[in-house]
Amino acid sequence: MNRRHFLATLAITPIITSDLFALSGDVYLSRHEFATLKSLNARLIRVKRYVGYANFNLISFNQAFYYGRNYSAIGRFSNDEKLLIDRLFNEDPNDYGFYGTKTCDNMNNIISRKDVVKIPRTGHFLFKGKAQNDYANMIDDIGNTLILTSGVRNVVKQMSLYTNKIYRCHGNMTKATISIAPPAYSYHTVSDFDVGRKGWGYKNFTADFAHTTEFVKMKKLEYIGMRYVKNNKDGVRFEPWHVEVI
Repeated sequence: MNRRHFLATLAITPIITSDLFALSGDVYLSRHEFATLKSLNARLIRVKRYVGYANFNLISFNQAFYYGRNYSAIGRFSNDEKLLIDRLFNEDPNDYGFYGTKTCDNMNNIISRKDVVKIPRTGHFLFKGKAQNDYANMIDDIGNTLILTSGVRNVVKQMSLYTNKIYRCHGNMTKATISIAPPAYSYHTVSDFDVGRKGWGYKNFTADFAHTTEFVKMKKLEYIGMRYVKNNKDGVRFEPWHVEVI
Protein backbone atom coordinates (compact mmCIF):
# COMPACT_ATOMS: atom_id res chain seq x y z
CA MET A 1 0.00 0.00 0.00
CA ASN A 2 1.23 3.48 -0.78
CA ARG A 3 1.85 5.77 2.18
CA ARG A 4 0.88 9.34 1.59
CA HIS A 5 -0.33 12.52 3.26
CA PHE A 6 -4.03 13.10 3.78
CA LEU A 7 -5.64 15.84 1.70
CA ALA A 8 -7.38 18.50 3.71
CA THR A 9 -10.77 17.07 2.71
CA LEU A 10 -9.78 13.72 4.25
CA ALA A 11 -8.42 15.14 7.50
CA ILE A 12 -9.48 13.33 10.64
CA THR A 13 -9.80 16.54 12.62
CA PRO A 14 -10.98 19.83 11.10
CA ILE A 15 -8.21 21.89 12.70
CA ILE A 16 -5.54 20.25 10.54
CA THR A 17 -4.93 21.57 7.05
CA SER A 18 -3.09 20.21 4.04
CA ASP A 19 -0.56 23.01 4.45
CA LEU A 20 0.36 21.73 7.89
CA PHE A 21 0.75 18.22 6.49
CA ALA A 22 3.08 19.49 3.80
CA LEU A 23 5.17 21.48 6.24
CA SER A 24 5.46 18.72 8.83
CA GLY A 25 6.80 16.05 6.49
CA ASP A 26 4.96 13.43 8.56
CA VAL A 27 3.52 10.32 6.93
CA TYR A 28 -0.20 9.61 7.34
CA LEU A 29 -2.45 6.67 6.62
CA SER A 30 -4.93 7.07 3.80
CA ARG A 31 -8.62 7.51 4.55
CA HIS A 32 -9.35 3.84 3.83
CA GLU A 33 -6.34 2.66 5.85
CA PHE A 34 -7.39 4.77 8.80
CA ALA A 35 -10.92 3.34 8.72
CA THR A 36 -9.45 -0.17 8.70
CA LEU A 37 -7.10 0.72 11.52
CA LYS A 38 -10.01 2.03 13.58
CA SER A 39 -11.92 -1.24 13.25
CA LEU A 40 -8.76 -3.30 13.91
CA ASN A 41 -7.97 -1.29 17.02
CA ALA A 42 -11.48 -1.86 18.37
CA ARG A 43 -11.36 -5.58 17.60
CA LEU A 44 -8.04 -6.05 19.39
CA ILE A 45 -9.50 -4.28 22.41
CA ARG A 46 -12.40 -6.74 22.35
CA VAL A 47 -9.93 -9.65 22.22
CA LYS A 48 -8.18 -8.23 25.28
CA ARG A 49 -11.44 -7.95 27.17
CA TYR A 50 -12.29 -11.55 26.31
CA VAL A 51 -8.96 -13.23 27.18
CA GLY A 52 -8.09 -10.92 30.07
CA TYR A 53 -5.46 -8.22 30.54
CA ALA A 54 -2.61 -10.55 31.58
CA ASN A 55 -3.24 -13.27 28.97
CA PHE A 56 -3.40 -10.64 26.22
CA ASN A 57 0.32 -10.06 26.75
CA LEU A 58 1.11 -13.61 25.59
CA ILE A 59 -1.37 -14.74 22.93
CA SER A 60 -0.39 -15.21 19.28
CA PHE A 61 -2.23 -13.95 16.22
CA ASN A 62 -3.43 -17.46 15.37
CA GLN A 63 -5.11 -17.49 18.77
CA ALA A 64 -6.54 -14.00 18.26
CA PHE A 65 -7.96 -15.02 14.87
CA TYR A 66 -9.47 -18.14 16.48
CA TYR A 67 -11.24 -16.06 19.11
CA GLY A 68 -12.50 -13.72 16.41
CA ARG A 69 -13.96 -16.59 14.37
CA ASN A 70 -15.60 -18.31 17.30
CA TYR A 71 -16.85 -15.54 19.58
CA SER A 72 -19.42 -13.15 18.22
CA ALA A 73 -18.57 -10.55 20.87
CA ILE A 74 -15.20 -10.15 19.08
CA GLY A 75 -16.11 -10.86 15.46
CA ARG A 76 -13.97 -12.15 12.61
CA PHE A 77 -10.95 -10.15 11.55
CA SER A 78 -11.74 -8.77 8.10
CA ASN A 79 -9.46 -9.30 5.11
CA ASP A 80 -8.57 -5.61 5.17
CA GLU A 81 -7.66 -5.86 8.85
CA LYS A 82 -5.45 -8.88 8.19
CA LEU A 83 -3.73 -7.06 5.33
CA LEU A 84 -3.09 -4.08 7.60
CA ILE A 85 -1.73 -6.35 10.33
CA ASP A 86 0.65 -7.88 7.79
CA ARG A 87 1.71 -4.46 6.55
CA LEU A 88 2.33 -2.97 10.00
CA PHE A 89 4.37 -5.99 10.99
CA ASN A 90 6.47 -6.36 7.84
CA GLU A 91 7.01 -2.82 6.54
CA ASP A 92 10.22 -0.85 7.02
CA PRO A 93 9.52 1.83 9.66
CA ASN A 94 12.51 3.90 8.53
CA ASP A 95 10.01 5.84 6.43
CA TYR A 96 8.54 7.08 9.71
CA GLY A 97 11.81 7.96 11.39
CA PHE A 98 12.16 4.73 13.42
CA TYR A 99 15.59 3.10 13.07
CA GLY A 100 15.48 0.38 15.73
CA THR A 101 16.53 -3.24 15.30
CA LYS A 102 14.00 -5.88 14.30
CA THR A 103 13.48 -8.28 17.18
CA CYS A 104 10.83 -10.66 15.80
CA ASP A 105 10.53 -12.21 12.32
CA ASN A 106 7.37 -14.25 12.90
CA MET A 107 4.05 -12.44 13.00
CA ASN A 108 2.58 -15.52 14.71
CA ASN A 109 5.32 -15.62 17.33
CA ILE A 110 4.52 -18.04 20.17
CA ILE A 111 5.60 -17.38 23.76
CA SER A 112 5.48 -20.49 25.91
CA ARG A 113 4.16 -20.10 29.43
CA LYS A 114 6.99 -22.29 30.67
CA ASP A 115 9.40 -19.52 29.62
CA VAL A 116 7.72 -16.73 31.58
CA VAL A 117 6.69 -15.98 35.14
CA LYS A 118 3.77 -13.84 36.23
CA ILE A 119 4.67 -11.05 38.64
CA PRO A 120 2.06 -10.80 41.42
CA ARG A 121 -0.20 -7.72 41.59
CA THR A 122 1.00 -6.34 38.24
CA GLY A 123 -0.89 -8.21 35.51
CA HIS A 124 2.42 -8.70 33.69
CA PHE A 125 4.91 -11.45 32.93
CA LEU A 126 8.71 -11.50 32.76
CA PHE A 127 10.93 -13.92 30.92
CA LYS A 128 12.53 -16.40 33.26
CA GLY A 129 16.27 -16.02 33.75
CA LYS A 130 18.02 -12.66 33.35
CA ALA A 131 14.89 -10.46 33.18
CA GLN A 132 13.28 -12.10 36.21
CA ASN A 133 16.53 -11.93 38.18
CA ASP A 134 17.14 -8.31 37.20
CA TYR A 135 13.70 -7.27 38.42
CA ALA A 136 14.13 -9.11 41.72
CA ASN A 137 17.53 -7.49 42.23
CA MET A 138 16.10 -4.06 41.39
CA ILE A 139 13.45 -4.46 44.09
CA ASP A 140 16.18 -5.37 46.57
CA ASP A 141 18.45 -2.46 45.54
CA ILE A 142 15.82 0.25 44.98
CA GLY A 143 13.01 -0.72 47.32
CA ASN A 144 9.40 -1.87 47.14
CA THR A 145 8.22 1.48 45.80
CA LEU A 146 9.38 0.17 42.41
CA ILE A 147 6.81 -1.77 40.37
CA LEU A 148 6.67 -3.60 37.06
CA THR A 149 4.47 -1.59 34.68
CA SER A 150 4.95 -3.66 31.50
CA GLY A 151 6.76 -6.92 30.90
CA VAL A 152 6.51 -9.53 28.16
CA ARG A 153 4.53 -8.29 25.17
CA ASN A 154 3.95 -10.68 22.29
CA VAL A 155 3.16 -9.41 18.78
CA VAL A 156 -0.62 -9.14 19.35
CA LYS A 157 -0.17 -6.93 22.42
CA GLN A 158 2.43 -4.76 20.70
CA MET A 159 0.22 -4.49 17.61
CA SER A 160 -2.67 -3.38 19.81
CA LEU A 161 -0.56 -0.70 21.50
CA TYR A 162 0.75 0.42 18.10
CA THR A 163 -2.63 0.63 16.39
CA ASN A 164 -4.10 2.47 19.36
CA LYS A 165 -1.25 4.98 19.28
CA ILE A 166 -1.72 5.53 15.51
CA TYR A 167 -5.44 6.00 16.09
CA ARG A 168 -4.83 8.55 18.84
CA CYS A 169 -2.36 10.33 16.52
CA HIS A 170 -5.13 10.57 13.86
CA GLY A 171 -3.26 8.32 11.43
CA ASN A 172 0.10 10.07 11.82
CA MET A 173 2.57 7.18 11.46
CA THR A 174 5.60 9.38 12.08
CA LYS A 175 4.30 10.66 15.40
CA ALA A 176 3.15 7.21 16.51
CA THR A 177 6.49 5.47 15.93
CA ILE A 178 8.31 8.05 18.04
CA SER A 179 6.15 6.98 20.97
CA ILE A 180 6.05 3.20 20.58
CA ALA A 181 8.02 0.62 18.63
CA PRO A 182 6.30 -1.11 15.70
CA PRO A 183 5.18 -4.68 16.49
CA ALA A 184 8.21 -6.40 14.93
CA TYR A 185 10.67 -4.12 16.70
CA SER A 186 9.76 -4.29 20.38
CA TYR A 187 12.32 -5.60 22.85
CA HIS A 188 9.42 -6.49 25.14
CA THR A 189 8.90 -9.48 22.86
CA VAL A 190 12.33 -10.89 23.68
CA SER A 191 13.71 -9.41 26.92
CA ASP A 192 13.06 -5.87 28.19
CA PHE A 193 10.51 -4.56 30.68
CA ASP A 194 9.20 -1.28 32.08
CA VAL A 195 9.18 -0.15 35.69
CA GLY A 196 7.62 2.72 37.57
CA ARG A 197 6.88 4.22 40.93
CA LYS A 198 3.93 2.78 42.84
CA GLY A 199 0.92 5.07 42.79
CA TRP A 200 2.18 7.21 39.91
CA GLY A 201 -0.08 5.79 37.22
CA TYR A 202 0.42 7.21 33.73
CA LYS A 203 3.17 9.56 34.92
CA ASN A 204 5.45 6.52 34.97
CA PHE A 205 5.39 6.68 31.17
CA THR A 206 6.52 10.28 30.96
CA ALA A 207 9.88 12.01 31.29
CA ASP A 208 8.84 12.92 34.85
CA PHE A 209 9.93 9.45 35.93
CA ALA A 210 13.54 10.57 35.39
CA HIS A 211 13.15 12.88 38.40
CA THR A 212 12.14 10.15 40.85
CA THR A 213 14.38 8.62 43.49
CA GLU A 214 13.67 5.25 41.89
CA PHE A 215 15.23 6.35 38.62
CA VAL A 216 18.23 7.94 40.35
CA LYS A 217 18.92 4.59 42.01
CA MET A 218 18.36 2.73 38.73
CA LYS A 219 21.09 4.74 37.01
CA LYS A 220 23.62 3.41 39.50
CA LEU A 221 22.88 -0.25 38.76
CA GLU A 222 25.46 -1.92 36.55
CA TYR A 223 23.49 -5.08 35.72
CA ILE A 224 20.82 -3.27 33.66
CA GLY A 225 20.89 -0.70 30.87
CA MET A 226 18.65 2.05 29.49
CA ARG A 227 17.39 1.18 26.03
CA TYR A 228 16.13 4.60 24.94
CA VAL A 229 18.29 7.42 26.23
CA LYS A 230 17.84 11.02 25.11
CA ASN A 231 18.54 11.54 21.39
CA ASN A 232 18.98 7.79 20.83
CA LYS A 233 19.91 6.45 17.40
CA ASP A 234 16.64 4.50 17.10
CA GLY A 235 14.61 7.70 16.84
CA VAL A 236 12.51 6.84 19.90
CA ARG A 237 11.53 9.35 22.55
CA PHE A 238 13.38 9.36 25.88
CA GLU A 239 12.08 6.44 27.98
CA PRO A 240 13.66 6.47 31.46
CA TRP A 241 11.23 3.74 32.57
CA HIS A 242 12.38 1.21 29.95
CA VAL A 243 14.86 -1.32 31.35
CA GLU A 244 17.29 -2.90 28.91
CA VAL A 245 18.17 -6.49 29.80
CA ILE A 246 21.91 -6.84 29.11
